Amino acid sequence: MRTAPSLGAGSKTQAGDDNPLILKLSRFLPLTESDRQMLDGLIAGEAAYPADTDIVSEGMVPRFVFALKEGMAIRYRLLPDGGRQIMTFLIAGDLGDTHVSLLEAMDHSIGTITPVRVAPIPRDAILALFAGTPRLAAALRWSALQEEAMLRERIVSLGRRDARGRVAYLLCELLCRHQAVGLSDGAMVRLPLTQTELADALGLTPVHVNRVLKGFRERKLITLDRKKLHILDSEGLRAVAAFNHDYLRLGGASEDTRHAIAALERRQREDRPAL
Repeated sequence: MRTAPSLGAGSKTQAGDDNPLILKLSRFLPLTESDRQMLDGLIAGEAAYPADTDIVSEGMVPRFVFALKEGMAIRYRLLPDGGRQIMTFLIAGDLGDTHVSLLEAMDHSIGTITPVRVAPIPRDAILALFAGTPRLAAALRWSALQEEAMLRERIVSLGRRDARGRVAYLLCELLCRHQAVGLSDGAMVRLPLTQTELADALGLTPVHVNRVLKGFRERKLITLDRKKLHILDSEGLRAVAAFNHDYLRLGGASEDTRHAIAALERRQREDRPAL
């Protein structure tokens, strides 16, 4: 992938629930109006990247966290022989690493699949958010833990699932994630992935991926046409994958977590000096 120009500021997104980051983090905890305004401010800036472009490259010193506002990107590693392993797919509402301030250099690349719009967020702004807003800090940690869980599932797929199970699992996961941030039309999502990109994520060849997808179409589990995936038989596809979405933690924070965060917020208000 070619490397795009440096990040810059741009136009603001619409406020409130048009902010995909708000939509995602609200899956974990209800956000206050102050939280929403803060998140709107964080992604007010904008940079556009064309398809097949590195947003950050392996070895680069990261200076920003970024929020993906539109489009699809990937985390990937290039091997010495030119092979590529895709680790995860990023969609609107996802964040680049929130702990970049701890890194001397990136150990992987993040590149675009489609043209994307991203919001660059300075490291200092993320650190201040973690220090001063317990609710948003918890939601951002949940977002990072969700991606770690997806990586664990990918390891399970590569080690223990057959080709049909790997493809089915990834399609089910992508549908759930799109639905969670309002990017689906029922069981239909935009899926601008080539068979090579699916193969690079699943440890298969493009020919093998093509064969699996053809089988799914013949069984009327899916249609995949003009970069749109329509899951016709959700239960059938889930059965092929033995899919369980619990690892995505879309049901929200536990009661214990909610109480703990509320207690932190109360303590923070009490400690705040009177005007």
